[in-house]
Amino acid sequence: MRDFLESESAGGILLIFAAILAMIVANSSLGETYEHAIHAVTGPVLTDKLGPMTVHLWINDGLMAIFFLLVGLEIKREFVDGRLASWERRRLPFIAAAAGMAVPAALYMVFAGTTPGLAQGWAIPAATDIAFAMGVLALLGKRAPTSLKLFLVTVAIVDDMGAVAIIALFYTAKINLLALGAAAVILGVMFALGRMRMKSLPLYLLLFALLWYAMLLSGVHATIAGVLAAMAIPFERTPGAPDSETSPLHRLEHALHPWVAFAIVPLFGFANAGVDLGGLTAEQIFAPLPLGIAAGLFFGKQVGIFGSVWLSVKLGIAGKLRGATWLQIYGVAMLCGIGFTMSLFIGGLAFPADPLLIEEAKIGILMGSLAAALAGYAVLRLAPLHPRHDTIEGESDAEIAADGDVLDICDPEAPQEQAAG
Repeated sequence: MRDFLESESAGGILLIFAAILAMIVANSSLGETYEHAIHAVTGPVLTDKLGPMTVHLWINDGLMAIFFLLVGLEIKREFVDGRLASWERRRLPFIAAAAGMAVPAALYMVFAGTTPGLAQGWAIPAATDIAFAMGVLALLGKRAPTSLKLFLVTVAIVDDMGAVAIIALFYTAKINLLALGAAAVILGVMFALGRMRMKSLPLYLLLFALLWYAMLLSGVHATIAGVLAAMAIPFERTPGAPDSETSPLHRLEHALHPWVAFAIVPLFGFANAGVDLGGLTAEQIFAPLPLGIAAGLFFGKQVGIFGSVWLSVKLGIAGKLRGATWLQIYGVAMLCGIGFTMSLFIGGLAFPADPLLIEEAKIGILMGSLAAALAGYAVLRLAPLHPRHDTIEGESDAEIAADGDVLDICDPEAPQEQAAG
């Protein structure tokens, strides 16, 4: 878990630099070259809907399927043998993630939903970018309690589940039943191999590639193939012990993680974050679409997540985060408003035929995510530490050294401490 958090943080910092670089390049003399390079035709026509493959399509529809494969692996591991393996441990992250998706979507609809043609963008501010948020959290060093880091990761994983479901249900084109049937057969073969305890990762990856192409043809977004394939990868439970070195899921997750964190996600950020700000006016910045997205990310996330955590603790539904003050929890709720990667991805799906709206969506995403990152960092930097910060962090480090995880991110046995915060 320590290795995972460290690499996720480093990947998030790299993503931040990739986004900044994209903005610099897009607003320099290289801006036109940047646009031509991203949209250069580099492959055949895989589907009539997409037309000739471009660099942008390979990244968004191809490489991002690998990103979703890793997301799926993380989701499965957490549900089977991780912090989401029991309802007691799922309760707080599920409540926080649900509220953290619903409130931003509602705020978006208030600001932009009544404008013709914009209602389909409701899901853009609903997602949290785990890499970007962890990158900001990493800048705080040891000031950030372990429970906050694990809470952020867990909420983001549940958040990703919601985003995947939204993409599958609301951003799917006309269905090709023959291709969808082929995808079902391929997925069935993968599950059958898993039941037979087949551990050959090359075989699963070959079937994943076939599944991706079948999903691409079906009209369901091809990246969903990543999550579906992950559900079929065999997994060896290791309760109370570090990950099994022979588990196919663990092996694939550890192999993919550096490539996704240090290559695929930063490349996606670089290819999608470049917005030409030349001639940008206040009227464009405060248009309904960017304003709705920015409000949803900055205000909606912090209200939804912090409010749901506070209510859950006060009502006795869950314990307060271990070793964290209320002000620190509020700071992390702010960081959850960084919606960069998934928000950019959903923005492209929401307005596929309107480049102008995609650019406006990018402006809103960048404004909301930047405000959330700066405000969240400031709150966490200035927030006083928990009175027992060093002791609790030492206990958490010992638990991680023993079996790779902490016993619980909540402290249900400290009602007086929870009330005092």
